[in-house]
Amino acid sequence: MTTTDSPATAGGDATAEPAHGWRLFFIWLVLSLAACLVIWFVWKPHLPPGDLSSSARHQQFDIAVLAVIAAPVIIGVLLYFIYAIVVWRAKPGDDSDGAPIYGNTAVQATWIIGTSAIVLALAVFGTVELIGPAGAGAGEGPSPIWTQAGTKAATWTPGGNDILEVQVIAQQWTFTYRYPQFGGMESVDLYLPINAPVEFHVTSLDVIHSFWAYQLGVKADANPLVDNVAYTTPEQLGSVTVRCSELCGIWHGAMFNYGHVVSQSAFQSWATGVQAKEQADGLLAALPPYSTTYDPTVIPQLGANMVKVIGVTGAPGFYYPPNDPVQP
Repeated sequence: MTTTDSPATAGGDATAEPAHGWRLFFIWLVLSLAACLVIWFVWKPHLPPGDLSSSARHQQFDIAVLAVIAAPVIIGVLLYFIYAIVVWRAKPGDDSDGAPIYGNTAVQATWIIGTSAIVLALAVFGTVELIGPAGAGAGEGPSPIWTQAGTKAATWTPGGNDILEVQVIAQQWTFTYRYPQFGGMESVDLYLPINAPVEFHVTSLDVIHSFWAYQLGVKADANPLVDNVAYTTPEQLGSVTVRCSELCGIWHGAMFNYGHVVSQSAFQSWATGVQAKEQADGLLAALPPYSTTYDPTVIPQLGANMVKVIGVTGAPGFYYPPNDPVQP
């Protein structure tokens, strides 16, 4: 035996080392393809928040895309981990040192370039998905950067492209909804017409709340004296659960109600009916004039009717102290 021969070579029983890289690659490719197909065609239709509206549909799509991108990465890490344990584990009785490990410039460069490309691509993807659905259902403040396509009109009629304006008024511990295109009538029920662009104006009468219409994919903070605008377009008939997602007092957990997406003709009939009833009952005249925000300290109709027990049974009605310098 020469000095360059190993015992395995001398004995003639040497076996060629398998191409571990290619083996790992093909296993990874098959598993990743299967996982991505399952995610897209089986899991995606059930992902929250559903596809009841344009913003919800985009959010569901975004989650599915991120899952499809993440699945091959997770599979690659776990596959290498399991493969190394099974294939490269030390054999019983083998107390020798492992083979020396050297840096690999190609692997390092591929990893850096690949991860950088993924991060930059996700940044572009996220920006497009934020702009496309007009803010992705999130509150954009009083001066939205991305606005909903449609026509701003003083009245709303079915069959057109008019934007329906809905004001969301939060207070401890309920949401109410005003419809300025229907005389400023106010309802405890949220009704929206299908396939009509909706512009929410979210505000609060007392503390900070957050309007979360789950199935619509809309979430906007409700701050006193702030008009927070959010957009969506209902695309499916169905029910909507509305919750407050900002801790707002002892009954925060009970601050929820429900909404409904109905046909345009059904919405028109409901809205005009509520408007006529409130007008006949004198409620419209008793309500303060429609405004994007309200200050309870200067609106007698609100201050006189609000419960005075602070933080226990309802809004105090005088949230801002008299002569408060921050008060307009």
